[in-house]
Amino acid sequence: MTHLVLDCSVTAAWLFEDEVSHYAEAVLDGLATDHQQALAPFIWPLEVSNVFLVAERRGRITEAQSTAFWETLKAMPIAVDDRAPMSSSGGIIALGREHGLSAYDAAYLELAVRNAIPIATLDEKLVGAAHASGAGIWQPEA
Repeated sequence: MTHLVLDCSVTAAWLFEDEVSHYAEAVLDGLATDHQQALAPFIWPLEVSNVFLVAERRGRITEAQSTAFWETLKAMPIAVDDRAPMSSSGGIIALGREHGLSAYDAAYLELAVRNAIPIATLDEKLVGAAHASGAGIWQPEA
């Protein structure tokens, strides 16, 4: 059972010590210990890969760190949505227009709306759109 849509902003926070947040750590803990599962849109692996490449070019991480972190991600309970981009693009465009989001952020929102599950994100604009659309934001259990 899937409990949340995982946004790249949370994933990136796991990689960089200077971007750590209590929220991102709670998402990670939930996936590691609470039998939670995440769902990510088709764009997520590309966005995460781009984060790695940019960080390597800027000297924030090494190639070895990127490779090790990618292996860690592959072992986590994260499923990438297999719905073809063309099948969901109408909903993505509509949500992007309605909430002023990029197509990339709207892909996360469309997935959350379609599956009726909340988003785990650190992106404030996406937080607002998730609330407005009824998808909601993932919150750790108290």
